[in-house]
Amino acid sequence: MVLSLVNLCAREVVSDHSSSPHWLSCVPRELYRALLDAAFSHRRPLAVGELVQRWPERTLTVGGSRRAGQCPPNRLCVQAVLLAVVRGLTDKRCCLQVLDLSGLQCEDGRVEDSMGGWSLTVALCSMVLQARAAASRAQRRDGERERKRGLEAERDRSAIKRDRGTVGCGNSGEGSQAGHQVEVVGKMECRTNERTLPEVESVKGVRRRMEIQKRKISSEVKSNTSSNNGSLCDQEWDEVALLHVRADLFINSRSWERVRDALSQLGQLQLHCRYLRVEELSASSIASLLGLLPQQDLLGVDLRYSSLGVSGLAMLLPLLAPFPRLHSLRLHYCNLDLQRTQPGQQGALQDMSKGLGSLKKLQRLCLTALRLPGHLRLLLSSLSQPLEVLELPYLCLTSTDLAYLSCSQHASFLRELDLSENRLDESSLPSLRRLLGQAESSMSQLSLCGCGLSDTLLGALLPSLSCCRALRSLRLALNPLSRMGLLSLARTAAGIPSLRLLLYPNPLEDYEPGLPALPSSAQLLDWPLLEEPESRDLTLRLLDEVMNLRGRSRDLLVTSDLLNYSPDLTVDG
Repeated sequence: MVLSLVNLCAREVVSDHSSSPHWLSCVPRELYRALLDAAFSHRRPLAVGELVQRWPERTLTVGGSRRAGQCPPNRLCVQAVLLAVVRGLTDKRCCLQVLDLSGLQCEDGRVEDSMGGWSLTVALCSMVLQARAAASRAQRRDGERERKRGLEAERDRSAIKRDRGTVGCGNSGEGSQAGHQVEVVGKMECRTNERTLPEVESVKGVRRRMEIQKRKISSEVKSNTSSNNGSLCDQEWDEVALLHVRADLFINSRSWERVRDALSQLGQLQLHCRYLRVEELSASSIASLLGLLPQQDLLGVDLRYSSLGVSGLAMLLPLLAPFPRLHSLRLHYCNLDLQRTQPGQQGALQDMSKGLGSLKKLQRLCLTALRLPGHLRLLLSSLSQPLEVLELPYLCLTSTDLAYLSCSQHASFLRELDLSENRLDESSLPSLRRLLGQAESSMSQLSLCGCGLSDTLLGALLPSLSCCRALRSLRLALNPLSRMGLLSLARTAAGIPSLRLLLYPNPLEDYEPGLPALPSSAQLLDWPLLEEPESRDLTLRLLDEVMNLRGRSRDLLVTSDLLNYSPDLTVDG
């Protein structure tokens, strides 16, 4: 990447922290962004903190989507941002009102010294609590100062009364002296009146006046809230907060109490959650959390590894309806298994369906390992608008479920479909082919990993796959294909002009002897590959020949590596 002259100069400026007092006093506001980017990219946390503390604009965005090869900000720089935000609340030079940290977290363990979602959430909540404690201390100091000022004013009034009494009792021959005393008393009255002026008029500085005004509004809102016993609406939050912080929150049982404290009280900093990820929390705790979040900002909810069951999900889903912009819902391993019949299960499932139907803007739905054989129609038919992204791995889908999906309102709108680890057989192939035909102009990502696709089943599916002209990512790992079946797949994939990623399974010839004729995905995942590289080299050479013959060796990534490829970069590229 070629750096501009501004970026090169910014890198040199932030490299020497000892010179920061000189350039910070004269740098124009238009260069703050370039200096901050240089400080992030070259890991200069001190420069990051000083720039953020003096940020000259109302909005600052840190995070978001990153370019290919761009590393996220390291942990020290992120911590410097949060500390500078707290200091900036009392800095007259800081104009910051909205801090957007959405997408800042990095969950890739291969990136050194990055900050994950859980750590960022804890740090954000600590920042909010720290700012609240600092404001409380400042309020106590102001109260003590006002008390002392009141005592001084009271003493001055008492002195004035005494002086007036002395003047009134004096002799008439002492008129000039009395006049002088009256003049002195008048001056004392003026000074007393100056001391009793309203606090806002006696305080200089825009930031300080804003704090005093917000504190008064906060006390009024608190009194109204305590009298009405109601929760704060988003408008009241906005009236109280000086700085709004947008971020993605990752909450589990260890951070739940701190997050609750940060969200439950008014303060100068207000957290706004864009995407919420929750792990290992009970349904009641999740319900309490949803009641604390501002409703206008939440875009997605991701619930993982929580023993919710059908009843817990039936209770939680209606609580998501008040969030008007919610368009993504992910439910992973929520201990829901309808293969085992339980009392009241059907009624709770209907309530769960109604809860899904209340999400009017839902576009992405992920149900992982919920084990809902034969119940897909009941869940999806309640949705008021078609889904664009549907992920159903480990769902134990039946041919009836696939038949419904192929004829549903969602079929022709699907952009991404994940049916991984659902066993496919000859009875389900007609429905799957019909589904691919319905979505041939819209589907860009398809995942059929671990579906038990043999050479015969895949051969029957390839004509439908070749018609998906918008397909950019095709994932078929952990399927029992032979080398000949793999080459047929490669030829079909090379004939799809839009395709950019093919995740293929290792052919059965590349495994050590002893595999069953049609092994499961778990067996393929655990079974060792041949130690001799000749077989794998032969597979790679044959695949390269297919790609070169079709002219796709440069723009189509063909890999069998489940761990070391980046599907997001490949698909978006």
